[in-house]
Amino acid sequence: MKKGVISVISALTGAAVGAAAVGKISTEKKEEAQAYSSKCIALFQMMNKWVKVKQEGKNLALYFEREGYKKIAIYGMSFVGETLLNELQDTGIQVAYGIDQNADMIYADVDVVTVEDNLEEVDAVVVTAITFFDEIEEKLAGKVSCQIISLEDVLYEVEKLC
Repeated sequence: MKKGVISVISALTGAAVGAAAVGKISTEKKEEAQAYSSKCIALFQMMNKWVKVKQEGKNLALYFEREGYKKIAIYGMSFVGETLLNELQDTGIQVAYGIDQNADMIYADVDVVTVEDNLEEVDAVVVTAITFFDEIEEKLAGKVSCQIISLEDVLYEVEKLC
């Protein structure tokens, strides 16, 4: 009889531990999904702002020219970074290089390096990964002596221009 009770208690304990583990995994997955969703919404809003700026006939080069930035680097060479690179082609703004944690897997019209590499001197680094701006700014602050700017801030400033 004792053996049966111990088996039942062990089974129940195992089930409880298993359920708790599944609950924890579900909570972690839910938090990951929420974080990803928030990131996507922020990127959508930024890109929507960019479309509105373009519809007003403005180019982001206006901001860089006004601030005296002639040579910049782009941090985050995913689709947003690539779009910024394309936007600045045939303007007076030179994109010296891109910076990305996956530099070895990115093909772009400029060299792409990691933040651990030696970073050539530029007038500003524009961060396209807006949801991680603070962390990226902290990493870059020890590597560069130039301005570190969020692309989101650039868009808001260009929108204000006449």
